[in-house]
Amino acid sequence: MLNRVVLVGRLTKDPDLRYTPQGTPVVTFTLAVNRTFTNQSGEREADFINCVAWRRTAENVANFLKKGSMAGVDGRLQTRTYDNNQGNRVWVTEVLAETVQFLEPKNKNQNGTNSGYDQGFKGQSNNRENFAGVGAGRDPFTDGKPIDVSDDDLPF
Repeated sequence: MLNRVVLVGRLTKDPDLRYTPQGTPVVTFTLAVNRTFTNQSGEREADFINCVAWRRTAENVANFLKKGSMAGVDGRLQTRTYDNNQGNRVWVTEVLAETVQFLEPKNKNQNGTNSGYDQGFKGQSNNRENFAGVGAGRDPFTDGKPIDVSDDDLPF
């Protein structure tokens, strides 16, 4: 049997970090994941999926992600129940995140450039310098020439 979930989406609000009475960190957050198709009016819809992470992963999510951050989640579906104040049984299905990938630099600013992204690599050689033209803003795969692609070559 297999219970595996892989999601890529954006956080709908800042993560909510809490601690159990024993001091174990747990974070809850919601990912907005775009559907691959559009509705009848041509608009793309999204699913809003509740996620939970524990321990070190929870602390990292709370420290490095915020509303609008893009994240990749790998985990499993979990269903639990509880009785609410009215005595009704409530079923909750959520993703128990085993790993969370931060898919954007922490300091990405409004115009899409990365401010301070390489600060964590002080004392190490900058790998971008090893590739001809990458650090200079050129595409190393085109040699400065435009790529001619016809519509017939595209798979969609």
